Amino acid sequence: MYINCFIPASEENIKDTFRTLEMLASCPMINKIYLLVNRYFSHPFPYKSILIDTLYSTDTLNKITEKATGKYTLIYTKETELILDNQAIERFYAIAETTEAGLLYADYYQQIEGRIEKHPLIDYQPGSIRDDFDFGSVLFYNTNVLKQSREEKYKYAALYDLRLRCSEKYPVVHINEFLYTETETDTRTSGKKQFDYVDPKNREVQIEMEIACTEHLKRIKAYLPPVFKEIELNKINTFPVEASVIIPVRNREKTIEDAIISVLKQKTPFPFNLIIIDNHSTDKTGNIIDKYATENSSILHLIPERTDLKIGGCWNEGIMNPACGKFAVQLDSDDIYSDENTLQKIVDAFYKENCAMVIGSYMMTDFNMEMIPPGIIDHREWTPENGRNNALRINGLGAPRAFYTPLIREIKFPDTSYGEDYAVGLAISRDFRIGRIYEVIYHCRRWEGNTDAALDISRINANNFYKDTLRSKEIEIRTKS
Repeated sequence: MYINCFIPASEENIKDTFRTLEMLASCPMINKIYLLVNRYFSHPFPYKSILIDTLYSTDTLNKITEKATGKYTLIYTKETELILDNQAIERFYAIAETTEAGLLYADYYQQIEGRIEKHPLIDYQPGSIRDDFDFGSVLFYNTNVLKQSREEKYKYAALYDLRLRCSEKYPVVHINEFLYTETETDTRTSGKKQFDYVDPKNREVQIEMEIACTEHLKRIKAYLPPVFKEIELNKINTFPVEASVIIPVRNREKTIEDAIISVLKQKTPFPFNLIIIDNHSTDKTGNIIDKYATENSSILHLIPERTDLKIGGCWNEGIMNPACGKFAVQLDSDDIYSDENTLQKIVDAFYKENCAMVIGSYMMTDFNMEMIPPGIIDHREWTPENGRNNALRINGLGAPRAFYTPLIREIKFPDTSYGEDYAVGLAISRDFRIGRIYEVIYHCRRWEGNTDAALDISRINANNFYKDTLRSKEIEIRTKS
């Protein structure tokens, strides 16, 4: 009936470790506590230490499994102080007993730069298979889960693999109660954190995560082999132009002109146009668009009749317009194409790869077009063999995105302002090839006006829950096909 605890420790955070140990030792339901260390300390501890390489390795997980003798096992994933709420361990235990959960996690408080903030989490669902799902730092396992077989040997993905295997056989339960307080040391905004998964320095980690995710999809019968439907790009030749650049926009007087100019600079032997869906801007955005549309007949300034459309709905206005070309190519109103050959490269990729969608690579820049970390985002985790499976693990597919218009008109975008592109990307990848351009053809500008520059936790949770829902539906469809 007892609970075993495993906590990482280092001499750099020795005071925090002592306070955490005192907190855990005061709970009568905890009978054994182990320290997970990279090297043995000179300072004596009244608890046994386990020498590990990384917290997330198979070797570490095996060592924990060997020592875990209680019915439940608590793993704390931070070295900073853990403060348990009154009766927190008892709540974990009681809910584990009544739900027969394999893994439980709870809402918590964050101590950030001297202030305490609530950090609610979201419910786990079949589509919550992204490797950055937020469980908080307290993982409460049924010890039987730890004893499951592990075919792969991971350095970074063992806990991720364990969670996926757990979800296949046991409930993963979210406790909607604030049961502990942890110290948050990563104070970056959401707009900076969201690109961690494509940071080149994390490539080795991502490769392992992909392997674990792919094996999970195979076990639940949601894996798709690299077999695609052929698409006839020249079957319909009644389009007014070969390509249309689509820009949904609302109140971007600071950036829309740069975006328009980058389109007008494109050099192609084929005709193209620019369709701007102005979602009832209240600043000078409309005036700027009108200035260019008056001078250039290839620019269409559309203002939807509806006033409740979001980004996806604006995209539908663009692709369903009779002026839309064979290929619909994305350009966000904040961003610009990297040079005058972007449109040509995208269209060439459609014909070369015979694909229904093309996704390019981009460079992160500040407002003045200077490169900022993590630099170039080329999504090299996407491969023809496994890209559409790996797409279920990550939160985005890249940019700029371009679509074969007849197909995207059938699928259409969900009328949301987040994840609308991810939704159609998953739907297309289910049956068709998605082509990739691995050279930079797009500059993604980060500035204080970006819609995702600094989101609060409620908006982050809503966005993540929506994408998890998209993945859940996609997994359901794939397992039935």
